[in-house]
Parts: sequence; C-alpha cells; structure tokens
Amino acid sequence: MGATVNLARIALTKSLAMLALPASAATYTFVVAGLGGEPEYEQRFRDYAATITSAAEKAAGSRENVVSLTGDDARAVAVRREIKTLASRMTPNDSVVVVLIGHGSYDGDNYRFNLPGPDLTDTEFARLFDELPARDQLIINATSASGAAIERWQKPRRVVITATKNGGERTATRFAQYWALAVGSDAADTNKDQVVTAAEAYAFATRQVESAFKSETSMATEHARLEGDDAGRFTLARLGTAALVPDNPEVAALLSQRGAIELDLNRVKEQKTSLSENQYYDQLEEVLVRLALLQKEIDQKSAGVGTP
Repeated sequence: MGATVNLARIALTKSLAMLALPASAATYTFVVAGLGGEPEYEQRFRDYAATITSAAEKAAGSRENVVSLTGDDARAVAVRREIKTLASRMTPNDSVVVVLIGHGSYDGDNYRFNLPGPDLTDTEFARLFDELPARDQLIINATSASGAAIERWQKPRRVVITATKNGGERTATRFAQYWALAVGSDAADTNKDQVVTAAEAYAFATRQVESAFKSETSMATEHARLEGDDAGRFTLARLGTAALVPDNPEVAALLSQRGAIELDLNRVKEQKTSLSENQYYDQLEEVLVRLALLQKEIDQKSAGVGTP
C-alpha cells in the first residue's frame, strides 16, 4: 500500500467511517476512595482519588462522564446508586473504568471493600459490574487483599488490576500512590505520545512499588496482578495540549468524537489476526486518517481558529 493517500479517498473513508461508528461511544470513569482508618490515610486516599478523577476528566475532555465518591459520601448505598446510574447511560459501544482506593479485607471466603457503614463484598461488586453494558471494562482495585477478588471479577473484555496477588497480602498497599502518579504526570508515558494507557500505568506502578521496597531493604508485602487482554486499549490520561476540559461545547463534542474514534482504532487492531494484510492496513489507515483530521479540527477550535 502506498504511503500517499489522495484527497478523494480521505473524504470517502472519513464519511464512511463516521457512519460506521455511533457518535455516542464514550468512556465513563467511577472512582471510590473508601475508609482510611486514620486521618493520614483518609487524606491520602482523597488526594489519590482527586488526581485520578482529574486525569479521567482530561482524558475524556469532559466532566460529565466521571464520578468520584470519597469520605463519608463513599457509602455502599451511594456506590450502588452511582454504578446503576452510569449503567443507565451506557451503551455496549462505550468503555468504563472503575477505581477502588482504600482498605480491603479477606476472611477466606469473601473480599470486602471497607466503606463507612456496611462494606461491599466482591460478590456484590461482581453483580454491579455485570450490570454495566459497556463492552470494554477496566477494574482497578488498589486496596489490601484485593487479589482475592480477581477470580470473581474476571470476564471476557474486562481487565482486572489488583494491588495484591491474593487475599493473603493484607498490609496497607502503596499501589494507589503510584497509580495516581502514573496518570497525573508524564512519568509513565514511555512512548512519549502524551497518552497514558492502563498498560503503561500498571507497568509504572508495579516498578515503583518494587523499587520502594528495595530502597527500604524490606520484604515486599504486595505484588500487583493484571488479568485480561490488551490493557493498552484503555486511555487513562492525556498530557500537555492533549489534556483539555473545555468550556467550549464545540470542542467538548469533538473530544467525545476523538474518544469514539480511538475505541474504533482499538477494535481494528483486535481484528489483525482475522483480516488479510491488505484489509487490516486499509481499515487501520481509514481510522488513522479520521483521527488526524479530527485532531486538526480540535486544535483549530481550541485555538479559536475557524475551520476552513
């Protein structure tokens, strides 16, 4: 396939692709910071949640699809309500990211996420997650004993990340601290594309946890796990000029379209093994052209320049 794409083909592929992908495709993020036990931990959890929430808003280019519960607001009834509300807004074309920060416990049968009032168990979370219609789901559980929940939460198209490898690692975890750093700075952006994916954030956080224990010459009390395929398809943060939460509704709409096109790009990549080489690169080129044209329009609108 030639490197040069003529203008007629650009116009045609853009039009066809815009018809092929629903404009409603979006990413939803739900962040919960549970009990801290002590004021110091409580504040840390709030800070981590704030950083992750801000990154999600910038990644989406909107605050509308991001929900955060912390402190006394993070009660089981509120968690159930907000997940059900998000579920009512989603379509199968959407993606969802859930982040749990705080303390967890495991009694040999059930994992529990510690909240003000009654806790939530891994079994109830599994039911709530299964109610989310979004096809692509990412669950990050950064609590102690979080590894105990993996088997009950695993599902096709769902990536589950936990701070510990099992329910026996019950010491307060450091994973959330480095996860927040990964999405709140450029430290995890290894390919320097101004985007931090879940795969990059996980690699960064696990390295930092390991380094922290080594620097203290102490035995590691947590070992993170990732189960599921292609964590790189989830965009968690945008950096630099790519990080926008605009007041301009036109730009907000364009940023929503960008997220939809990126989801389409991931779906094309997933089909690589089932398509012929020509089919794969034709479809990949089509989406990349759309993405480039849209980004140009976003840049122009953000700078206050009219589209020619």
